[in-house]
Amino acid sequence: MSHNSFGHLFRVTTWGESHGPAIGCVVDGCPPLIPLTEADIQGFMDRRKPGQSRFTTQRREADEVKILSGVMIDEDGIQKTTGTPVSLMVENTDQRSKDYSRIKDRFRPGHADFTYDAKYGIRDYRGGGRSSARETAMRVAAGAVARKVVQGVSIRGALVQVGPHRIDRGNWDWDEVDRNPFFSPDAEAAALWADYLDGVRKAGSSVGAVIEVVAEGVPAGWGAPVYGKLDTDLSAAMMSINAVKGVEIGNGFEAASLTGEDNADEIRMDNAGRPKFLSNNAGGVLGGISNGDPLVVRFAVKPTSSILTERRSITRQGEEVDVKTTGRHDPCVGIRAVPVGEAMMACVLADHFLRHRGQVG
Repeated sequence: MSHNSFGHLFRVTTWGESHGPAIGCVVDGCPPLIPLTEADIQGFMDRRKPGQSRFTTQRREADEVKILSGVMIDEDGIQKTTGTPVSLMVENTDQRSKDYSRIKDRFRPGHADFTYDAKYGIRDYRGGGRSSARETAMRVAAGAVARKVVQGVSIRGALVQVGPHRIDRGNWDWDEVDRNPFFSPDAEAAALWADYLDGVRKAGSSVGAVIEVVAEGVPAGWGAPVYGKLDTDLSAAMMSINAVKGVEIGNGFEAASLTGEDNADEIRMDNAGRPKFLSNNAGGVLGGISNGDPLVVRFAVKPTSSILTERRSITRQGEEVDVKTTGRHDPCVGIRAVPVGEAMMACVLADHFLRHRGQVG
């Protein structure tokens, strides 16, 4: 299988399967002399790991990350990167492969079972193998390294919609994100989602979600026109996350309903004599290059395909069957996609920072 890497100068390769002994990643291109320990990474891993509330899969994984290479302790006793590939690993400790034995030869609707089999002639039915969201744990680990590369840039994500229920943006509070199990910036919406998802979970069903990721402190100038656009890479990064079906930058699809007067971000000079945009409809990117405003990316996650309701499908042999997925699954996989979206934003920004520095000094 090819295409397990992304990025150019800051390049990430992930490996491993959902039900294998371990998963991991290699971060190539990380600059040297950056302080980096497992503790710098673990906090981000803990935000994504499963089993933290009744609204996520009850698979129990500690997700304890180990740094296998790319660091050493200097003469002052500080562990720093050496400029060589940083290899990270997390052991899988709570696999239940038997949960999937019944669908060994059955294609689950909404999953990659059929397409993997059509392409490779073989698939890992145990939780989906490489197509499992388990792989995203290593993106979060790589994102923690990327954040060290772009220190000074704040990257935060939030859940802004669950099913048909959106937040009230007038209630937006970044501090609230870490006070509820949904990463919601709106406490009232979080309370509503709890009742709503309890009903979804008890019914054995699932719903989708929308996640918003914001990066502040990105200077003007990152990115490149035509084929190296910052928003192109951000869109591709978010779309590569499992179950993502739509991505937008700034106003996104809403821009189609606006006039040129409403959508254009007017410019004035601030008190320090610097350009200041009077709005941020562009989401911080113009012509593929950052303009100094916050980068705003949203992505839509489809409902978890693993549900208890029987769905029509076929077997590998072409027999028509009904499929009901058993095991442990998220009623809304979008909840745990928040730290993954943050990580992908961090990796893209680290890559573009190094590319920018390499081109213009």
